[in-house]
Amino acid sequence: MADELAVRVRGLVKSYGSVQAVRGIDLDIRHGEIFALLGPNGAGKTSTVEILEGYRRRDGGEVTVLGCDPGRDRAKMLPQVGIVLQKTGIDRYLTVIETVRLYASYYPRPRPPDEVVELAGLTEKRDSRVTKLSGGQTRRLDMAVALAGDPDLLFLDEPTTGFDPSARRDAWEVIKNLASLGKTVLLTTHYMDEAQYLADRVAVIAAGRIVAEGTPATLGDRNLARARIRYRLPAGATPPDTVPGAPDADGFTVITSADAVRDLHLLTGWAIDNGIALDGLEVTRPSLEDVYLALTGEREVAS
Repeated sequence: MADELAVRVRGLVKSYGSVQAVRGIDLDIRHGEIFALLGPNGAGKTSTVEILEGYRRRDGGEVTVLGCDPGRDRAKMLPQVGIVLQKTGIDRYLTVIETVRLYASYYPRPRPPDEVVELAGLTEKRDSRVTKLSGGQTRRLDMAVALAGDPDLLFLDEPTTGFDPSARRDAWEVIKNLASLGKTVLLTTHYMDEAQYLADRVAVIAAGRIVAEGTPATLGDRNLARARIRYRLPAGATPPDTVPGAPDADGFTVITSADAVRDLHLLTGWAIDNGIALDGLEVTRPSLEDVYLALTGEREVAS
């Protein structure tokens, strides 16, 4: 099992004075998967990632990253990892290819710079100076820099913050391509749709502890949560007794259902028999964001 893991954490602890930021975390990340670590500000997420990167010392616990202890073997570990921070210090007057070549020169076995530029989706901007790149293109260059040394593990810290929707989707495809190359990716993000689309598995950290872990579809038993049926009745109509619902603030009737197929059949059968329109009819289950907010104490999810 240990050989299957790119990252293994047991009982990780970190304090700042009297404040215990990380309280005994256990974490496994397998080779070749995209793993998202989610959590509100102050939950211990940044401390955990910085310990894994070797930038911060832990107070207790065991940590192994690509077979190395980042606290003792950081020099051995670093050539095997790539890090994309929220802010970087790239020389803005170099071209894209010059930047990648520069960073590739720091590594013993770099990936060919032209190949890295292509992987990052910057071929058309190959000879453009960094000052001429858009925000999304600059973020792609950050990823290219992280890929220059051909790392086995990439840390991506909020990789699409500030992107417009189109640029975010483009960046997601770049990240997916990294996983297809066999790279392991540890992603932190505040965008739940990003975690939903990219991650093979997700862990949520709150108050220094992992409170849930699983696939995006099953996190916090999301797949088992009650469905919500929502519709609007014409003026004067009354919801059927067979599937009673409660009004919400927008004038819709809401049914929290343990058996959505049965209740939807009863509701639509009643509507057809009585010639009643069900405007805006929809059936939903809790989203990943709903579950995340519930796990971090910010919203309740029906169960």
